[in-house]
Amino acid sequence: SARVSSGPWLSLSFFGPFCSRARMVKVYSRKPQNAEKAVRSSGANIRVHFKNTYETANAIRGMKLKQARGYLKDVMAHKQAVPFFRFTGGLSRHAQAKRWGTNVCRWPVNSCKALLTLIDNALANAKAKSLDESKLT
Repeated sequence: SARVSSGPWLSLSFFGPFCSRARMVKVYSRKPQNAEKAVRSSGANIRVHFKNTYETANAIRGMKLKQARGYLKDVMAHKQAVPFFRFTGGLSRHAQAKRWGTNVCRWPVNSCKALLTLIDNALANAKAKSLDESKLT
């Protein structure tokens, strides 16, 4: 008969989330090049739509944190819109998307609220590390 050996293929996710062997480990998507000059923030079990949050995060990628906060607040007030490039099925066209070179956009308020809490958390972590907040992207 075939014997099953415990090898590196055996992971904790094999046992399921409710097993006593499974442990929750905080894992970030990227590791910074210089940990002393970087701050991280993560969220778990956030009740937002993935597609809206994906497009909103892409819209603020590369912005300074203060600029990103202002942009997200403007989106919540419907002064600016989040452009949709990837998940565009069934979306209407709006004039506010011309700024981004597309015609499909939305105003995902819940995703903006979730990203604002992550940005606020990152700013608090930067204060704790005594980093300059104006240079954070």
